[in-house]
Amino acid sequence: MADRLYFEDFTVGRAFDLGPYAVSKDEVISFAREFDPQLFHLDEAAAKASILGGLCASGWHNCAMLMRMMCDAYLNNAASLGSSGLSEVKWLRPVYVGETLVGRMTVLSARVSARRPEMGIVECRWDLFNERGEKKVEETGVHFIGVKPQC
Repeated sequence: MADRLYFEDFTVGRAFDLGPYAVSKDEVISFAREFDPQLFHLDEAAAKASILGGLCASGWHNCAMLMRMMCDAYLNNAASLGSSGLSEVKWLRPVYVGETLVGRMTVLSARVSARRPEMGIVECRWDLFNERGEKKVEETGVHFIGVKPQC
């Protein structure tokens, strides 16, 4: 495993590659059945007849897949202290069954907390693309990352 990532590793402009992540029919239907049971997420014929033109993942499923990709790429190896949330989520295009997603996290700003100097506040943008380079999702939000301990 790579060295642990601390606040100091999240410099403005740094990017982390995310993915790949294959979107399966079973996963799309299972997520939709549990959390977003709209027909274009559950039924191929209904999805094909809809404005979306095919079976696609829920927007919330897109966010969950992106979160998994973030954890696998860098977050589970970081001194993560949580998040205050997302300031913006854009579902730009449907994510269809059979697509393979890749993404990128880019650090937009980084500062040490004035009230908690052991914590860095890192504003990020996450972009999610299919294998053809079409942007599907864009999110902006904050990570709280621990400052590297002084030895």
